[in-house]
Amino acid sequence: MSDFRRNCIEQKLLVGTFAAIPHPVAIEVTAASGVDFLCIDWEHSQIGRERIEDLIRAADVHRVPAMVRVPGHAAEDIAAVLDAGAAGVLVPRVSTAEQARSVVKATRYPPLGARGVGPGRAAAYGYRIPDYLAKANAELVLAIQVETAEGLANIAEIAAVDGVDLIFIGPGDLSVSIDAMGPAGKDRLDAAIRTITQAALSAGRAVGIFRPSADDVGAWSEAGISFFILASDTMFLGVSLAAGVDAAKQGKHAPWNKES
Repeated sequence: MSDFRRNCIEQKLLVGTFAAIPHPVAIEVTAASGVDFLCIDWEHSQIGRERIEDLIRAADVHRVPAMVRVPGHAAEDIAAVLDAGAAGVLVPRVSTAEQARSVVKATRYPPLGARGVGPGRAAAYGYRIPDYLAKANAELVLAIQVETAEGLANIAEIAAVDGVDLIFIGPGDLSVSIDAMGPAGKDRLDAAIRTITQAALSAGRAVGIFRPSADDVGAWSEAGISFFILASDTMFLGVSLAAGVDAAKQGKHAPWNKES
C-alpha cells in the first residue's frame, strides 16, 4: 500500500469508489472486488469520526488503500483521519491557492507543514512514532477537490501549490456553480473539466474525477485523467439490486413461464 502515492503522482490508472455505508462488512466486500483504492466519504455520508478508524482497519485487511474525504478544510479533521491510518485525504471545495496551502500545511509534518504529532493508530498508538514520521510525508496522498466557479478561475494558482499531489474534479458541484447542469450544460461542463485537467497536468499534478458510471472513463482517461472514483457502494448496491429484481420479474413473465 506504500505505493499508493507513487502510483497517483506517476499518473497510473487507478479506479476506486466512494465508501458511504458505515459498516466494516461493506468495506471488506468492496475491497475484495478489485478496486485500487477506497475513499471513505465523511463529507456526504452518515459516517462518524469514531467509525472511520474501523472502516480503514477493514480496508487494511485486504491491503487496499483507504483515503477519506473530509467534511471541509479543518486541520483537526484532516489530522484525525490521518492519525487513524488513512492513506490520504480528499479535501472538498478548494477554490483558492491560499486554501490549498492551508490543507498542505495540515497534512504534512514539519518542515513541510504543521501537522501535530500524536499517538494514533497510524503510529501504532505511540509505539512507532519515529518510523511513522520518517515516511508519512512521502507516502500520504493529498487530493484537493476543485468544484466551484472560483476554483475554476483560480486553477493555475491552485495547481502550482507545492505539496498538492492530485487535483480532483467534482463535476456535480462544478456544474451547479458554473450553471451547467443537465444535458444543456454538458458542453460547458466538459470544457471546464478540460480546462482544470490541462492546468493541473501543466503544473505536474495528477488529475482525478468522480464518474457515476464507467461509460466515459476511457474518454476522460485519454484526456489525461488517471484517478477515477466510480460511483459509491450505495450506488452499486442500488443499481445491482434493481437490475436483479427487474431480471427476476421479467423471467417470471417470460413466454415459457406464463403459467407461474
